[in-house]
Amino acid sequence: MRTPDLADRLSAAREAKKALLERAKAIAENPERAERRKARQEVVAARNARLAERKAAEDEARRREAAERATRGAAEAAIREAQRQADEETRARLRAEEEARRAAEEADREAILAARRAGRKARKRKGKR
Repeated sequence: MRTPDLADRLSAAREAKKALLERAKAIAENPERAERRKARQEVVAARNARLAERKAAEDEARRREAAERATRGAAEAAIREAQRQADEETRARLRAEEEARRAAEEADREAILAARRAGRKARKRKGKR
């Protein structure tokens, strides 16, 4: 058996490279491979469509929830404002009633004092005659 020289090795390398290239070309031109690639692309397109659909539904749900939250917030703010006004009116009415009661008490006190003064004055006049 003879040992391969440089030319033999280069020739063998060229043949191996050529065989590898032909094998790769055969695999690339294989119609089954093209069909598998097409099927894979269809699966990817369907997945992307489902993801886009799901994202659109989630976005719509988020928008709807935000609108409901805003509506609920506005309604709660209106309720709080109405409650505040009612509380303020109640406080004002109670203050007015308290003022009226104090004014009536003050008038009663003044009437009692005026009656006492009038009684003292009458006694004073009665004693002078």
